Amino acid sequence: MKLKIALLFILLAFGFSILRAQSLKGFQFEELNKVAVTSIKNQERTGTCWSYSCTSFLESELIRMGKEPIDLSEMYSARQTYLKKAERYLRFQGKANFSEGGLGHDVINVLEEFGAMPEEAFDGKIDPEAPHDHSALEKALKNYADSLLKNKNTMPENWLAGASKILDTYLGELPQEFEYKGKKYTAESFAKEVTGLNPEDYISFTSFSHHPFYRPFVLEVPDNFSHGMFFNLPIDELTQLADNALKNGFSIEWDGDVSDRGFSPRNGLAVVPEIDWAELGKEDQKNLFKAPIEEKEVTQSLRQKAFDTYTLTDDHLMHLTGIVKDQSGKKYYVVKNSWGEIGPLDGYLYMSEAYFKLGTVSILVHRDAIPAAIMEKLR
Repeated sequence: MKLKIALLFILLAFGFSILRAQSLKGFQFEELNKVAVTSIKNQERTGTCWSYSCTSFLESELIRMGKEPIDLSEMYSARQTYLKKAERYLRFQGKANFSEGGLGHDVINVLEEFGAMPEEAFDGKIDPEAPHDHSALEKALKNYADSLLKNKNTMPENWLAGASKILDTYLGELPQEFEYKGKKYTAESFAKEVTGLNPEDYISFTSFSHHPFYRPFVLEVPDNFSHGMFFNLPIDELTQLADNALKNGFSIEWDGDVSDRGFSPRNGLAVVPEIDWAELGKEDQKNLFKAPIEEKEVTQSLRQKAFDTYTLTDDHLMHLTGIVKDQSGKKYYVVKNSWGEIGPLDGYLYMSEAYFKLGTVSILVHRDAIPAAIMEKLR
């Protein structure tokens, strides 16, 4: 109990927060489970939601482990990943995806290979007053890689130095050593000695029937440039895994579709109406977020069809931090976004179970969050 009280004071002192169930107009929510979280961040004009969501996830992991909260650098992971993207693009002779996007496991890969840094050591900004914006950076890196390909000089000894110089220009130079709480660290020593995070503890899951269940496969989405492996579960078991994690104090890094009209940060909700949008009248559409609604029953075949027809797409990554239920008893996942403190829930939203089942592309969890019955099936 003393540890919990001390940790709460630390959270408040560092400007971190534990979300409490908030009500939306027309709704009454009861909080069922919550995980301690750090403050809302803003990815601004970048496509690095993958770094923000997974960094937020790891920050909650540190709190769960009983450590002092740390504001980790999202841009450290992004910068190291840009180098990996450039190398992959060159290795595949320009026939690989090159963009600002990525997935949660890319942050885990950086943690394993390069370590981690606190935000105070590297914020990825040349101008502290300007918002993050990687559009020019992405273009410069790709043009550089394409010039090497054009000259058939794809792997000169100095290609890495050239890419690093571009990153220095747009994000700033990485410190080889930095001070944190009066002690000097490298990224590697900081990750090991301060965070204690073990990259091998984190496992990615998905749910699609075009691959065998309970086995890993390379998920076919454009942002999986690193060809990461995902264990495949039936959707009901993926939902069981998510519930088990949150009920036992583990948060979840989430990747999914946010282009559906039922996803509305402005209203603080993500829902799947029982009747398709095209068939809803204008008045019904206006009332969709004003009170609990009947939602579609989401089956494995329905989500597979959505994936095969590109209506379920890899759009955005966020952080699941709790469970609430509304006055009708319906369950929602509490979602921490990375678009700043927008909407009625100040940067959060409530995602219905139906939306989770239909809109989830993948999740990333700590291995201890996996139910034993599911773990036994993995091969």
